[in-house]
Amino acid sequence: MLKQLKVAISFTIVTTILTGVLYPLAVTGVARLLFPNPANGSLITTNGKIVGSKLIGQPFTSPAYFHPRPSAAGSGYDALASGGSNLGPTNRALAARIRSDAAALRAENPNTPIPADLLTTSASGLDPDISPEAALFQIPRIVKARSISESGLRALVQAHVIQRQFGFLGEPRVNVLELNLALDAAYPRH
Repeated sequence: MLKQLKVAISFTIVTTILTGVLYPLAVTGVARLLFPNPANGSLITTNGKIVGSKLIGQPFTSPAYFHPRPSAAGSGYDALASGGSNLGPTNRALAARIRSDAAALRAENPNTPIPADLLTTSASGLDPDISPEAALFQIPRIVKARSISESGLRALVQAHVIQRQFGFLGEPRVNVLELNLALDAAYPRH
């Protein structure tokens, strides 16, 4: 009995070291060698300062910036509370939030269909991208807030559309943080 206990404990220790320490270190090391930017979080820096990650959405609420999808992660884009709301389509709280968001969006851009991704949250609640239609929908608000050219802003959005990966995976999208950084670079706020 004592011999079996020693074997079980030894096996547990060896397995823990192999799968809990050595394997993760090896995978992390290989990832950092082969894919350094993604392995380190795809961080975006401006003027030597980290401003965010290309992979995690951020709340932009100023009328002078493009807004992301709504977030159900904690109080909004909280990576520690990542996850959807799990509210079903008949849930009153979800319906009320969507009605409220739709009313605000209609007020900012009347007589234009609202893209679905401006009303719905992603499964993680941290989606960094919006559809090109969602970005274009927001142009009138940003033009008004910044007093800039609509055609120039449309060109900026089109320049930041990321096409389907390999031509068939996913949907065209726009990274909100990168677009807002380009917006500030092209049209600095005074």
